[in-house]
Amino acid sequence: MPDHEPSLPLPRPRSQRKEDVLTRLRQDEDLWVATASTRDEPCLVPLSFAWDVQDGLPDRGTLLLCTKRTNPTARNLTPKGEVRLSLGHTRDVVLIDGTAELVEGTDLPTASADAFAAKLAWDPRDRPAWVYLRVTPRSVKAWREENELAERLLMRDGEWLV
Repeated sequence: MPDHEPSLPLPRPRSQRKEDVLTRLRQDEDLWVATASTRDEPCLVPLSFAWDVQDGLPDRGTLLLCTKRTNPTARNLTPKGEVRLSLGHTRDVVLIDGTAELVEGTDLPTASADAFAAKLAWDPRDRPAWVYLRVTPRSVKAWREENELAERLLMRDGEWLV
């Protein structure tokens, strides 16, 4: 048995972490969504999502999710719209804090709804029981190991720091 800790890979520079986050936003299909009720009851559910690029810039955008309007996740958004999203696993974490707004399928821009449907092979636009959640990121953190914790903050107040 070795008498020393296994060595960690070198920490990624923040610029590489940002690129890794953007790759996950483009390629991953599912994430965890955390909300709380007005009585502070937590709710954590997995939902599918699409990264909806804004102004043609890959690092500017919102996340589109979809859920039934009666589900706790949608109901919890009404007071303030606060939401926390998590992508990845415990050794490759992306945490996004943001503000979510409910958007009816008929009110979502066609290009956004088309992108959601194309990525996930599912189109809820014509289902009145379903609503989109458009999440605008305020804060993004990313890290893999303890040696990346110090510089995990990549976005603050909706602006990338790198």
